[in-house]
Amino acid sequence: MTTKWTLSPERKAKIQRFFLGKTFTDGFLYRFVIYTLLLSFSYIYLYPLLFMFINSLKSVDDLINPGVQWIPTTLVWENYTRAFQVLNLPNSFVDSTVYVLKVSIAVTLSSALIGYGFARFEFPFKKMFFAFMLATFILPSQVTLVANMLIFRNLNIISTEWSMLLPAMSGQGINAAIYILIFYTFYRTIPGILIESAEVDGATQFRIFRTIVLPLAIPSFVIVFLFSFVWYWNESYITGLYVGARVTLPLWLQAFRASYETIFPPGTPGAELNEAILLAGNILTILPLLLIYFFGQRLFTQSIDRTGITGE
Repeated sequence: MTTKWTLSPERKAKIQRFFLGKTFTDGFLYRFVIYTLLLSFSYIYLYPLLFMFINSLKSVDDLINPGVQWIPTTLVWENYTRAFQVLNLPNSFVDSTVYVLKVSIAVTLSSALIGYGFARFEFPFKKMFFAFMLATFILPSQVTLVANMLIFRNLNIISTEWSMLLPAMSGQGINAAIYILIFYTFYRTIPGILIESAEVDGATQFRIFRTIVLPLAIPSFVIVFLFSFVWYWNESYITGLYVGARVTLPLWLQAFRASYETIFPPGTPGAELNEAILLAGNILTILPLLLIYFFGQRLFTQSIDRTGITGE
């Protein structure tokens, strides 16, 4: 005689609640699918970093051995020691940080003022100027390269930091149109009654911007500053042409091979340049940006949510 195994209604409800949840989004199946997708996409982005880090710790024998993939037989930390010396750390790091901070702060402040002007004031040909401003982001930098170099040469600021600072201070820095658009979109969400009330009380436009708009626009300042910091840090083509000197770590990385051969002349026993040392230099170059995002990711994501980037 066989007995039929059945579940009680209470047991069925518990199993259903566990897999599907009360609103489906809090159930096990939904979370399993979401976490699986997140892990899959994160692996796509983390794979290059993992590849660089693991291979930067390999010896020459491990690099040429096809059997050694993800687990090196020995960890060669000397690769980072040599890359550290070739990149002239920490002096190059301090110079890079000071330079990028200056241009990032300049382009953030200028973009905030320009975005406020477009959002709150009416003037002739406003829409046309706004369209021209957006067009500067569409045009590649190579189009205005020759004209900018001639202007900077006439101003006698070519091969100096002013060739990057001056455009940043005037709202024409790298990707400044995006920053202005971010501020413009956020300023449009501020209730006009706040501005009108301050004007009735006799506040000047500068005081309104300083006491009312700036505190509300802190998320926009954070996101614009972080974006500009990353873009100016990674920009090597324009910076190399206008400034010329090795003011950023990516520019030092471009001359890595020549600097290495100067410090470790060819023929020196055990000092040959290999892929592991080059990858160690890449890791040291992007490490500051990784640390900035790691420690500021919560502030970064919250600022994105509070600005007009999502169209809200």
